[in-house]
Amino acid sequence: ESACNANAGGCAPSSSGCCAPPSNPDDVRKMVSGFYASTVNKTAACCVSGDSRLAGYSESELQRVGADANLGLGCGNPTSFANLLKGETVVDLGSGAGIDCFLAADKVGPTGQVIGVDMTPDMVHKARDNVSKRPDSEHVQFRLGEIEHLPVADNSADCIMSNCVINLSPDKAQVYREMYRILKEGGRIAISDVVNRPSMVLPEALKTAEALAC
Repeated sequence: ESACNANAGGCAPSSSGCCAPPSNPDDVRKMVSGFYASTVNKTAACCVSGDSRLAGYSESELQRVGADANLGLGCGNPTSFANLLKGETVVDLGSGAGIDCFLAADKVGPTGQVIGVDMTPDMVHKARDNVSKRPDSEHVQFRLGEIEHLPVADNSADCIMSNCVINLSPDKAQVYREMYRILKEGGRIAISDVVNRPSMVLPEALKTAEALAC
């Protein structure tokens, strides 16, 4: 419970003894950002980092991006089905330490552009540091911003990717409106995420703030 309070702003315990998710959208964003900042700074683990090969990444892809760009927090590999082409502009929503951005950069080449957007300052700092270590990633940039209010120009993206992030947004409809705004005519999206089907009943363990943040 003390860990909950430290990361989620003193949230109230739920019936399971963990933190109940906040109802205010700004509090949700603050809580999620706090969990991910703790993860990138290694002061706490937001989620249990999994083997990224189980999410669809090949061993060669993981070796190319390196451990510093892979925090093991995704639930798929959107670059594997985004059908990226040389010269395209790609935007990654919730880009984290940069794993999908760096893989996309390989596919679009130096004539393309990759823009990662993340709302956690510490995560953006980590990703930018990773760019500085990669001389072949000059066409990759990371911007601080919320996926509900993307710091990206209208009609500028050929493809939008996201990896297990949209489910964390308190206003998913606004995320899709923003995606539509920045997509070029004929643009596409490639999303890996988790979905709660109406017919399914979530167990109490997945209704806590910790589960919401992950």
